[in-house]
Amino acid sequence: MEKDFDYIIAGAGCAGLSLLIHLQEAGLTKGKKILLVDKAPKQGNDRTWCFWETKPGLFEPVVAHTWPTVSFFSNTWKGGELDIKPYQYKMIRSATFYAYCMEKIAGDPAITVLYAPITAIYNAPAGMASVIAGGEAFTARYVFNSILPAQPEVSDKQHYLLQHFKGWIIEAASPAFHPAKATLMDFRVGQEEGSTFVYVLPLTETKALVEYTLFTASLLEPEVYDEQLRNYIASFLKLNDYTVEEEEFGVIPMTNFRFPVSEGNIIYTGTAGGQTKASSGYTFRYIQEHSLRLVEALRDNVHPSAAGGMPARFRFYDSVLLHILRHRTLEGADIFTDLFKKGNAARVLRFLDNKTSFPEDLDIMRRLPTMPFLRAALKELF
Repeated sequence: MEKDFDYIIAGAGCAGLSLLIHLQEAGLTKGKKILLVDKAPKQGNDRTWCFWETKPGLFEPVVAHTWPTVSFFSNTWKGGELDIKPYQYKMIRSATFYAYCMEKIAGDPAITVLYAPITAIYNAPAGMASVIAGGEAFTARYVFNSILPAQPEVSDKQHYLLQHFKGWIIEAASPAFHPAKATLMDFRVGQEEGSTFVYVLPLTETKALVEYTLFTASLLEPEVYDEQLRNYIASFLKLNDYTVEEEEFGVIPMTNFRFPVSEGNIIYTGTAGGQTKASSGYTFRYIQEHSLRLVEALRDNVHPSAAGGMPARFRFYDSVLLHILRHRTLEGADIFTDLFKKGNAARVLRFLDNKTSFPEDLDIMRRLPTMPFLRAALKELF
């Protein structure tokens, strides 16, 4: 097997496959040798990605469902439907995404796929980088690595929470959902553990994904997620006659730890490269934008580290919110209620997308309790 490549992509998940498809779309796989390596094929639906867009994106062919309307609920404000125009809320299921990407890759002679455990990634002499996979060394000009290391050692100044969630796709015995209306956040569940909400994504009149989600420092016992899902479905969806067709469980780090953008010619992507929004856990859209910047750098013969990470001021905002959530000086339910109740919902989504201007940021912030956020901001600064 060939040992020398132009690019090695370590990890065949969302970040690695997204970068490959963006490279194909830009015509940058032509004349190149690219190795995609992971320990095993990804075939099952191990996660669901949700995001909002104003127009069709590169992966529109695998969007499982789109909702033009979303709702928000808490114990202090049953906001009902939110006006998110020009956005639409979208969902992609990972099994469909993996299959779509691998089919496109299979027809590209520039790409070699290797399934083998990766035991080392390091910078090599002469401006190269190497990967040890399956006991063999492979070298390339750049290695794009999305493999998340073990939990980093964070300082007292840094925060490390977990977004953990369990979801059921349920099929009701009779029509119970509106396929065009999703529940973005429902905080009417117990907040004892920390910021906790449920979202409901209807797929048909009888089928929906119901996901129980928490922002806390530690995981729950497995049976607790199931109990809370049952309680929510009975209490708020008013359903007793349904079947659970699928389950999913996941954990996403929510941290202001600065994951490295690059080390020499090793370029980090996905969550490993800081492309997870620290205050919300949203990742898919950030991966797509980072992939586009990486493609632009490669096309212009610029070192891919120039693609960068999150903008500095939004990293600071995320740190302030994580400080508040970690110390519970305010409850997450109250913060998100204020954001959506007092602000323009589309602007809030744009803010969560790191797309607002500084004056727009100030307008959003003035809708939140001043002193808790000011104290947290000062502690983050000093």
